Amino acid sequence: MPAVRVAVAVVSTALAVSRHPVVRAGVQAALNNPKTREVAIQATRTAAYNAGVVARHLLGRNRSS
Repeated sequence: MPAVRVAVAVVSTALAVSRHPVVRAGVQAALNNPKTREVAIQATRTAAYNAGVVARHLLGRNRSS
């Protein structure tokens, strides 16, 4: 179960950081630029795909469907 604890810690930290006003202002400023917005969208899609790949490796193909 240590992997679950690490995952919970990472998610909790990410949520805390995302709520910080300086981080929110920086993200808002970055997303006002169309090129930066496109890069952020592509990075999010890539991260989501990679998370799915890792989940399939950990759980197996039959359990993920």
